[in-house]
Amino acid sequence: MNLIVKSKKQKIYQSISAENAGWNWLNFEARLMGPSETWTYDTGEHEMVIVLLSGNYKVESNRGNWETKNGRKNVFQGIAHTLYLPRETQFTLIPTSEALDIAYCWCSADHDFEPQMITPEETPTVIFGGDNATRQFNDLIPPGFGCSRLVCREVYTPSGNWSSFPPHKHDERIIDHNGELQEAQLEEIYFYKFQKPEAYAIQQIYTKDHQDPLNEILRVRHDDAVLVPRGYHPVTAVHGYHCYYLNFLAGSDQSLANTPDSDYEWIFDSWKGKDPRLPLVTPAMNNQ
Repeated sequence: MNLIVKSKKQKIYQSISAENAGWNWLNFEARLMGPSETWTYDTGEHEMVIVLLSGNYKVESNRGNWETKNGRKNVFQGIAHTLYLPRETQFTLIPTSEALDIAYCWCSADHDFEPQMITPEETPTVIFGGDNATRQFNDLIPPGFGCSRLVCREVYTPSGNWSSFPPHKHDERIIDHNGELQEAQLEEIYFYKFQKPEAYAIQQIYTKDHQDPLNEILRVRHDDAVLVPRGYHPVTAVHGYHCYYLNFLAGSDQSLANTPDSDYEWIFDSWKGKDPRLPLVTPAMNNQ
């Protein structure tokens, strides 16, 4: 299967459906809009998350109205506004800036939840890892959020650093003898942004399954999307350029429970400190 999806130079410049991916849950699009355009949609039996990449917009719906005022200029100049919309939401999204860039995902939902707009100031930020595997998480829709399946996080990996490392997987649902979830079965998309067109990252997707092995190494650029159907999936940012990726996940549980690659678990205890370049973005940058 083709794991990397290249950007198309049109209004919907990325589009991945669960059907085309051979998945059960996760659908994704990225869309550019101008000030005279509108987008009207009905979520139906799905829940949806809309992430503001750049610009500003307002939404009018049967569940409420929302408007962003301090949308970032690009993903390296602030933190996202995140809008969660439940099932049976009919909405119209209207750009209020000269250019609007949004990414959104949707999946089938089992229950009804309240819509929510999460502002940059309300978004939890974590500096995770250590040494040259330090990165910044902005937890847009974290585990425990009031929704059925979706999880969403944006990740900033400084120049030359490793991310999603030590490698981990979440391709089977594992419950321990106490009934605790150890690993969720999750479909995942990595959606990339870079500051300069020549920048790139390297992503590997591999398994330890000798019967049905998967071992792919991908060179990803600005606006590329990578599908993670199974296996471990580390990332490294090329030296000289910071890397941004937006993770959308959906699956068996509203969780990020995963299993690290046992060959590299020792690295968790080896780190001596954090990368002083982080955080790369803060909510204060949205107002600059």
